[in-house]
This record gives sequence, C-alpha cells and structure tokens, in this order.
Amino acid sequence: MVKRTARLIAAAVAAAAGIALAGCGGGGDAGTQAGGPVDVTFWGWAAGYDKSVALWNESHPDIHVKYEALPSGGQTGYDKMLTAAKAGTAPCLAQVGYETFSTFLAAGVLQDVSQYVKAQRAEFPDWVWNNVGVGGAAYGVPVDTAPMAMFYRADLFKNANIAIPKTWAEFATAAAAVKAANPQARIMNLPTDPYLYSGFAWQHGASWFGVKGDSWTVSIDSAANAEVGQYWQGLFTQGLVTSYPAFDAALYSAWNKGEVWSEVGPVWSASLIRDNAGDSAGKWAVAPMPRWGTTDAVGNSGGSSTAVMKGCKYPKQATEFALWMSTNDQSVSNLIASAAILPASKSGLANAALDKPESYYGGQPIYQLFRDESAKVNAHWQWGPVMSATAASLGDGLGKVPTKGGTYQDALSGTQKATLSALQAQGFSVSK
Repeated sequence: MVKRTARLIAAAVAAAAGIALAGCGGGGDAGTQAGGPVDVTFWGWAAGYDKSVALWNESHPDIHVKYEALPSGGQTGYDKMLTAAKAGTAPCLAQVGYETFSTFLAAGVLQDVSQYVKAQRAEFPDWVWNNVGVGGAAYGVPVDTAPMAMFYRADLFKNANIAIPKTWAEFATAAAAVKAANPQARIMNLPTDPYLYSGFAWQHGASWFGVKGDSWTVSIDSAANAEVGQYWQGLFTQGLVTSYPAFDAALYSAWNKGEVWSEVGPVWSASLIRDNAGDSAGKWAVAPMPRWGTTDAVGNSGGSSTAVMKGCKYPKQATEFALWMSTNDQSVSNLIASAAILPASKSGLANAALDKPESYYGGQPIYQLFRDESAKVNAHWQWGPVMSATAASLGDGLGKVPTKGGTYQDALSGTQKATLSALQAQGFSVSK
C-alpha cells in the first residue's frame, strides 16, 4: 500500500494534478472565531520574517498572521514541519527552501494554490515558479533567489595584471596565472559543499532529476555532470585551487590574507565574505559568473518559498499574505535589510535598496549585477524528492576529494546509486 501511494504521489507530481493523500488537520490555524479575523500560522526561521508579518498585521486586520520561529530547515525545522503534517497539526504556511520543495510535495503535505496566485503569476519568472510546483501548478509563493557570480579581490587581480575571466576556460588560465604571480596563493577554494556544487551543475544544464510519466529519472552521473566534475578535478589535480573544508575558518583566513583570490558563489556569499573577511574590506568586487563557452547562463544556489501546507483552512488568505510578503515594497525592503535576500519578484527586483553602493565591495552596487544575472539563471532544473539522501551522499563523496580518497566522478557515481536506492526504498517509481 505504501509503495502504491508513493507511486500515486510521483504520478501526481508529474501531472501536477495534486497529491492524492488525506489532508492534514490544520490544527495550527484552528483558533479563528466566528465573525473575527482569519488566523494563519506561519513557521519559518529567516531573519526579518517576523517584521514583515508585523507590517502585514498592522494593515490587514481581517487576516491575522501568527509567526513562529523554528530552527533552520537543515537543522530540525523541516523534520518538525513534516512531523506536524503527519499529526494533522501543521501550520498554514511554512518556509521551505527550493531544494526541499519536491520532498514536501512528494510527501503529500502541500496543497495546490494555483487559482490564488494566477492574478500575480507574471510577478515572478517562470523558472522561479518551477521551484514551487510542476506542470504549471503552484504549491507556494517564491520569496528569493540566489544567482551566482564571481567575488574577487580586485586589488590582487589588478596588481598581478590578470584579466577577470569571462569563461571557465579563461578561469583555468587565470588560476595558473594566480599561482605563478604568488606561489602561496590560489584563485579559489575547491567547491565540495553539495548545494554550492549544485549551482555549477545547474549552470551547465547538468540536471540531476526529472519526471517521465509517473516515474522519477536520475542523471547525477550523466555526461554533462561528468564535465563539471572533471573541470574541478582538473584544477585540483594541477594544484590550482585550495582544498579547505566548506565554510571553514581556515578558508575565511585565506580570504583575509589574500591567499584565496576569489569565490564563485551565490548572492548570499556577499554577506558570508563580508562577515568573515573583514580585514580585506573595500578590496573585493563582483563580476558575472564565468560562462561555459558562449552559453549565457548562470547557476542558482539557494532561495526559499512560502509553502502552503495541505489542510490549511484558509489557503486563499494564506496565499494572499505570501504574495504580499514577496511583493510589497515595505516587506521587501525589510527582507533585503534584514536577511540580505535577492527578491524573486519582479517588483522586488526594482526595489531601490538593491541600487545601494556596498562599501565592503569598494562602493560597487553589487546587487544590480545580481538583479541582471537572475534573469539568466538556467530555467531547466528539477530538484528531487530525496534530497537529504542525495546531499548526504554527494557531500560525503566530495569531501574525499581533497584527501585524494576519491574523485568528483566517484562522488557523482556514488550519489547516483545512493539516490536511486533512496527513491526505491521509499517506494517511488524510477525510470531508467
């Protein structure tokens, strides 16, 4: 019965016809009294969400949103959401990252709100909607995106007379030039975090998941993925990159000391570098992500949605708030200031706060670049329903590369097998 239900879930995802499971009880939204305001509970963790909720409640007395902060999804937040959904006590709204959205959708804990977003669908690019639904259906509202770019030490590149690379071929040439200019320095740290690495695959059109009929497809070890892996493996084998653990203090120190000259990462890397490499303030700049040949596409690594949980008693009102949070100028200004997001909505991208010069980056208004690059994110990407297993396997495999205990290809091949096993173990239909 479990496998049959899971197959029905996969089929529903493919057809965007909704998930054929019993709805949650929506216990988190049961406090509304007759004649009073509608009460909508919202679970999340991002900085500033509480302030946007407060702004909404001040101006919308008929729909009261109660915000409850959780640990981040990757810690215990998602587990709590899924547990509550099974118990029938889920909130109406939940913050769900794009990488986890398919997991929630396949678990049958979200509901289709396409009819409620229809009037404002043009507010968001199609590729962003693809992260909160399939086949044109929507199960939530996008909040932000995380297009990638190249953060670099402008002073060091200039002093060494090294051109900022526009393609990955030029990046490899620049990597050799950096080492030649300073044998103690390298152009970048090896990407071994699975979600950061996914952005490079995303850019190259190296998909990981797809849907065929009523089955999932997995292509993590495809030729396109192998090309991305071989690129980074080559730079590592030639000694042209450092190999510090991801998000490690040693890497931050290397940024500060000028021993690592760049970081190709998502928009949120701006605050990561700023907050952990304060000694090099004013010396960094941002350029477009190097391209694969002449293909003008970038990758995305991050971004969240406001998902509507199955069983929500007031999906229309909940969606109304979610759309407002992502498009209202006051709310978006707050989220930019509090959480340093790049808005997903077109109106949000027009927010004047994104034009502000950033002193850490030499006065460059870096978010203007990300605004432009967000329109170039490769639109063909599908997250799968077992990303916890996929990410764990890929992270483990990539973590062996610096010690030469494995290669990128080993990591990709191992993750392919682990993902297929996880899908089959959970009863999903898989197409070869």
